Amino acid sequence: MQVSPLEYANFCAFLQQSCGISLGQNKQYLVVTRVRRIVRDNKLASLADLTALIQKPSARDIRQQVIDAMTTNETFWFRDNYPFDYLQRVLLPKYQREKTRSVKIWSAACSSGQEPISLNIIVDEYCRKLGGPKPFTVDVVGTDLSSAMLEQAKSGLYDRISITRGLSAERMSQYFEQVDPDTWRAKSSIKDSIQFRTLNLQDSYFLMGKFDIIFCRNVLIYFSQELKLEILRKMHAQLNKNGLLFLGSSESIAGMNDYFEMVDCSPGVAYRAL
Repeated sequence: MQVSPLEYANFCAFLQQSCGISLGQNKQYLVVTRVRRIVRDNKLASLADLTALIQKPSARDIRQQVIDAMTTNETFWFRDNYPFDYLQRVLLPKYQREKTRSVKIWSAACSSGQEPISLNIIVDEYCRKLGGPKPFTVDVVGTDLSSAMLEQAKSGLYDRISITRGLSAERMSQYFEQVDPDTWRAKSSIKDSIQFRTLNLQDSYFLMGKFDIIFCRNVLIYFSQELKLEILRKMHAQLNKNGLLFLGSSESIAGMNDYFEMVDCSPGVAYRAL
């Protein structure tokens, strides 16, 4: 499928308007690779035809298919490790010392659920070591733009490749059950308490309430600088006083120093809401 500069520009404009992703120049091959099947299945002749179709109100399902195809869903268990280590080593003991009754964590752009499930595993391990009743409740919310990814997250089903990416044999045995030779399911005790919701990060977060911790990692790199700052401002508004924001290793709060201060997590950093 050949793509003209105008076709590519119009498709990029749709993608940025609908979900904030900024493709930049010379990504025609990426677009063609990801939407070719959708074009073929809908008997369309070109990317221009697809772009025209998905802007019609009646094409909601196809529009969601395109967004799902163009959304990068690279994820694995305990990614980068240090945010989870810091949660277990520093934050959970802090909440216990302060006699905090409930903690609320948001995993934004949670993809197929590895991050929020990893968070629940950390909390469960911490509470198991304490013995006795849990010192506080932890509510984890996972959101994503992709309805397909959220359906997988809700199911808790993972294939042989994805289940081993970052997950130790001990944790796999403790928190997952094998349902067939190539599929594992997160146990209900670790999965069912997570609230999974569809959310476009361009939209309002007001109704989600306040959080003590927000994980928004490896997603801001796909947005324009203007949209990054808007998202960071909105996330700041959803954090409780001194709440923490974890970003990806290649992301920062540049331009937001009046809103956040850096926290050394040794290694890695987090950002505390001012």
